[in-house]
Amino acid sequence: MVVVPSDDRYYVMVLSDVVADPEGVVASLQQATHVTLRALSVRLAHLDLTPSEQNVLAVLADGTRRAVGDVAAETGSRPTTLTSVLDRLERRRLLRRRLDPADRRSFLVTLTPAGRRAASSVRDAITELERGALAGLTAEQLAGFRAVTRALTQAH
Repeated sequence: MVVVPSDDRYYVMVLSDVVADPEGVVASLQQATHVTLRALSVRLAHLDLTPSEQNVLAVLADGTRRAVGDVAAETGSRPTTLTSVLDRLERRRLLRRRLDPADRRSFLVTLTPAGRRAASSVRDAITELERGALAGLTAEQLAGFRAVTRALTQAH
């Protein structure tokens, strides 16, 4: 998983465990993903959240109510995988799903007060990790990284 900041939202890209070129961009992203996940799990151990749950909370941290399909797109999750993540977060009373009054085939996801607190902790941990890790990079380097992750995200 790679956490990519963009327009005050955090997008998380999940990468496969199989990498063809150990010197390639995908291999580097995969390594950064595993290190990032370990660092976030330490910072967020008190919340007992899986990386997928952290991912959803990071996306919802801005407080905007979203359709499940939008959450899937923003987290890079398959809808079937996301459903089980949302089930767990709902059981823990961190979010609620309600029928969308404009489209009764669709659900809207909102954070509960406990979910807002947890999401804030997730966002703070991500921000702290990014600040420390990216402090020595130039704006051009960060722009290059964002261009690469955007290209890989759109390559499917």
